[in-house]
Amino acid sequence: MMFTRATRAAVWIGITIAASRVLAQQATQAEQDKIVHVNQIQVIGSHNSYHAGFAPSEHKFMEMKNPRVLRALDYKHAPLGDQLTGGVRQLEIDIYNDPQGGRFAHPAIVKMVAEAGLPPDPDFDPNHEMDKPGFKVMHVQDLDERVTCHTFVSCLTAIRDWSKGHPRALPIFILVETKEGKPKELPNAPDADVFTSKIFDAVDAEIRTVFKPGEMIVPDEVRGKYPTLNDAIRHDGWPTLNKARGKVIFLLDQKHAGPVYAEGHPSLKGRLIFTNATPGEPDAAFVEENDGTAQEIDDLVKQGYLVRTRTDEGTEQARTNDRTRLKNALASGAQMISTDYPLSEPSQWSDFVVGLPGGEVARCNPVSKPAGCVDRLLETNGGLK
Repeated sequence: MMFTRATRAAVWIGITIAASRVLAQQATQAEQDKIVHVNQIQVIGSHNSYHAGFAPSEHKFMEMKNPRVLRALDYKHAPLGDQLTGGVRQLEIDIYNDPQGGRFAHPAIVKMVAEAGLPPDPDFDPNHEMDKPGFKVMHVQDLDERVTCHTFVSCLTAIRDWSKGHPRALPIFILVETKEGKPKELPNAPDADVFTSKIFDAVDAEIRTVFKPGEMIVPDEVRGKYPTLNDAIRHDGWPTLNKARGKVIFLLDQKHAGPVYAEGHPSLKGRLIFTNATPGEPDAAFVEENDGTAQEIDDLVKQGYLVRTRTDEGTEQARTNDRTRLKNALASGAQMISTDYPLSEPSQWSDFVVGLPGGEVARCNPVSKPAGCVDRLLETNGGLK
């Protein structure tokens, strides 16, 4: 096809205008990043992000022996990197202490499936990662151990690999839940250690083997010149997005674990994880409000706290397409809205799925956003360069 000089000129002008628009958008995003803080956005997270669900014979066994428990646990997620590519920006990892290795390497459900005469399932740990020392990742020992990453380090490595490939992505929130004791239904299951300050030292040490200084937003950075972390977040202590992109923020799930983690570390000095703390306490910067009303959550957000809430639990809302809890979460200013059914993983039973308006990866926080914040500029091109 031959183009006239006028046609070529028109095409060139069109390309120039398009390029100018891209540059203008990038400049606008850069300017917006200077005024929008980490606590002034809202993202979707996944609950028990590592969870791979039951294998076929395990599922059949649970259906026969304990359908109530199966009902609550009948969900699964894609590998962590795939979830991030799908738009999730908050992940949750459950960890068990296993300093010698092998404590959780032989889940009882495998034997129970065999004794029930069901066909063997694929090996849940073909590379024998569960035999190695270090923190292990699973939901319930002996029962619900199939995961997309067996060790804390391997899960964190998957997140870091994705993050390094998407340096312009929004910060990734990583919720860490420490598992202790044993399930009531399985009295013979291996006992999970109660986390002590020393064990938490080992948690921080494992995190440091994966994420380097400058790749995490940590309590010391947020506290800055203020005497306590709580003082800092009440005075705009959270970093702006131009300092936070491509980084991770660790958050501790259980409230009871916070004082143990903070022991010997006033206001989390030297620690890597923000505790789920009681508002007003020196270490308080993050609060879980999984069942909180929009008003309760908004009050915390207005004070500068990061807040995580949930839209569904135990597959119940997903089975009936009950959006009551979802609407409450979306109406709130919670920065992290956690679900088992993000946009890339809808419910198998109904139309239930959780996403932000317009399918955006993030939106300007409805409670705390600064004037002029534009949703579409929060993350463009999937966080790539």
